[in-house]
Amino acid sequence: MGNTIQFNNEQLKNFYFGAYSFADTNDGYLQAFQYSDEQMNYFEGAFDFWYDRCMASTAKTIEMITDATKVSFDYKLIWVGSHDSFELSIDGLVNSIVYVKDIDVEGHIEWDMPEGEKSVVIYLPADATALIRNFEINSEAKRPEKNTRVLWLGDSITQGFGPLRSAQTYVSVANRILDYDVINQGIGGYIYDKKSLMSMPGYVPDKIIVAMGTNNNHDPAKTSDITEYYDTLTEIYGSEIPILCISPIWRGDNPADYDNFVSYCDMIKKTAGSYKNVTVLDGFTLVPHLSEYYLDNLHPNLLGAEVYGRNLAEFIRRKGW
Repeated sequence: MGNTIQFNNEQLKNFYFGAYSFADTNDGYLQAFQYSDEQMNYFEGAFDFWYDRCMASTAKTIEMITDATKVSFDYKLIWVGSHDSFELSIDGLVNSIVYVKDIDVEGHIEWDMPEGEKSVVIYLPADATALIRNFEINSEAKRPEKNTRVLWLGDSITQGFGPLRSAQTYVSVANRILDYDVINQGIGGYIYDKKSLMSMPGYVPDKIIVAMGTNNNHDPAKTSDITEYYDTLTEIYGSEIPILCISPIWRGDNPADYDNFVSYCDMIKKTAGSYKNVTVLDGFTLVPHLSEYYLDNLHPNLLGAEVYGRNLAEFIRRKGW
């Protein structure tokens, strides 16, 4: 291998996926954002719970094709929701896991890698805000090509809470198969709220996935809320953009209200399905209706997220969406 190559923050951006914009911190770290400033200002004024999570390193990855045998970087965690992980994947197989619960809020991660050219993906924590600096490898690297830009909208399940592994959220699992260029705007606690839907200057997705609704279980969204949400999406991105609506997946945390929840999910499917550019996927078909697949009978665990992601990818491939 050659000499160590250290990327400055501007160079590191070239290998970052899942970010809409970036900022350099005063202490030299690179921070990546998946929302626009205008959207984050909305969350700040609306609900602290949303605001904390709108800056998390959700579904953000550092990806490259390289024959390097070492990779390292400094990290800093400025917010932690749950203790998931930094992970190294090589040619689609997770090679190493560093759990947030086992490390300091600021430190250094270094990984050895096998010889030969390979596809390297570093998953950043899904339910924490991780900053990166002093990224180093010991050989040249190139950015992988991705063709389809997908804006993914959702709640905590889409953000990645449940499996407690950043590489094993259902979005990460599906995307290892589909290889999309994703901006994940899943945010814990979110609902069908058109107010967060704003144009993002310079960004136009090829497709949009919406996986939302379960947080409206106790205060169900009206049909008009769903209509206004999809109306706003199509106003921003055009009426021809393909949208996939994933209705809420099964939940077993409140059996007494289950029938109402089923009726509510049926309303979402019917309302979203009335749009010619919206394909509806019944969320009840994605994860088994068994507690073994859930962390808390609401959020899929490691097993549930794997099944969810694979079934979603299979649906998309089968339908040619």
